[in-house]
Amino acid sequence: MERQAGELFEEFQELTASEFFRKNRQMLGFSGKIRSLTMVFHELITNSLDAAEEAGILPHIKINLKRVGKDHYILEHRDNGPGIPEDYIPKVFCTMFAGSKFRNIQSRGQQGLGCSGCVLLSQMTTGKPATIISAYKEDGELKGVKMSLKMDVKKNKGLVLEREEINPDGTGVCVKLHFKEVSYSLSEQGAYEYIRRTMIGNPHAQITFTDPTGKKYVFKRASNIIPPLPKEILPHPKGVTADDLIFMAKHTDKRRFRSLLTSSLSRMSTKKVKELEKLTNIDFNKRPKDMTWEEAEEIVEAFKKMDFMAPPTKGLIPIGKDQIEKGMKEILNPEFVAATTRRPLTYRGGVPFIIEAAVAYGGNAGRLVGEQRKTEIMRFANRVPLTFDQGSCALTDGVRSLDWKRYGIRDFENAPLTIFVNIVSTNVPYLSTGKQSIAPEPEILQEVRQATMQVARKLQKHIRAKKAAKEEAKRARVFETYIPIIMREAALLAEKEKPDYKPLLQKVTRKAKAELLGESNDE
Repeated sequence: MERQAGELFEEFQELTASEFFRKNRQMLGFSGKIRSLTMVFHELITNSLDAAEEAGILPHIKINLKRVGKDHYILEHRDNGPGIPEDYIPKVFCTMFAGSKFRNIQSRGQQGLGCSGCVLLSQMTTGKPATIISAYKEDGELKGVKMSLKMDVKKNKGLVLEREEINPDGTGVCVKLHFKEVSYSLSEQGAYEYIRRTMIGNPHAQITFTDPTGKKYVFKRASNIIPPLPKEILPHPKGVTADDLIFMAKHTDKRRFRSLLTSSLSRMSTKKVKELEKLTNIDFNKRPKDMTWEEAEEIVEAFKKMDFMAPPTKGLIPIGKDQIEKGMKEILNPEFVAATTRRPLTYRGGVPFIIEAAVAYGGNAGRLVGEQRKTEIMRFANRVPLTFDQGSCALTDGVRSLDWKRYGIRDFENAPLTIFVNIVSTNVPYLSTGKQSIAPEPEILQEVRQATMQVARKLQKHIRAKKAAKEEAKRARVFETYIPIIMREAALLAEKEKPDYKPLLQKVTRKAKAELLGESNDE
């Protein structure tokens, strides 16, 4: 029997964001037992670091992971940040797409899914509510509240089940969540490794972690310098689309096209608007809300023909060479470390980015597999470790594209070597919603290569010097053994007094060392 259109749409439904992600949790990165738990750690640690830095506090995070059954864990995550005011607690933990990161600014996370995604996973796998303790200051007074929450998936909002006031000792947030269908692992993709890498990219933080066996790890901070806060950067004309312009036009309080462009885009002066007028047939005195799609496309095409200064980069805050080296020394205790922070560039014509790279060699560098230390590539985006999807990432491709034998690494896969790469940007080009791999933009790939080559050359010099020192010691032992004998016998034959042979010995070993290092020796 043929059905009419009205009957077909009788079961048509609208989904809230919470309902959508409940059915598609893999889009939040919650796919697989190990990955799901690591992503929970990622979201909670990221939020704690952001909150502490914005409040000017050196972050100190305490994490306790307790196993209560097969693949059943209780996670308690506590920080010393500014806390969350009571009215915002249900929104932060139970509302999808709610947050303070929806700006064109360098940020660890930008989706507004973090804490609420963790609560959703907990609720989906155990049915248990989240327990939140928040201590914060309001009008100079220290306040504290403890809440038991559940997410109303239909309405995308939080339901407060229990509430009580507490007397806190200091500010901060404690989150207690139950999880099933997750697994703790010491593998490269596990939660422990995520913390280890976080400490390298965030040397100003301190994390105390107690694992399911009761073992306590204290990752001490290597620096007392709180990173400066990044500043919002206006989009660059070369990096906007027609859709971006339409969105700006619909949400501006400006009255003219020209004032919309000069206030919403960087490097867009009155002179540039006049140049734009000559390239288009658009009336720039029109109201922005009247902008059509065709006009937006015409403006974007005109932008492509114009010359602009590079976008401002003051809003980008890299980790910095010294801070990276401190972090790697604290965690890896290597015999050699070198880092670099490159100058800002742009990709896609107008999106600014910075690449940072470092190498650590010897000591605890590399990943220990059995008795062998193997090379590890640590990838970061705005200080956040990327522990999954390494094979499809542009940062990995850039590092592996080098011929490491040229830099003294004979077997790249089996070396006590840790390679660090961090991309800093207001708009990191992730390949997927899981935000674990970087798109192969040509400018980014080239910068990763250049940055890695820069630190690899320093490593090469260290390896040469180390080899030269060994050879020098070996030759010195030969000379020290035979030269005294030769001098004694020669003196006897010549019937002369034995000369002082030490200056000659030093000269010969200096010449040998210079030859090994490829340096000139004028003596």
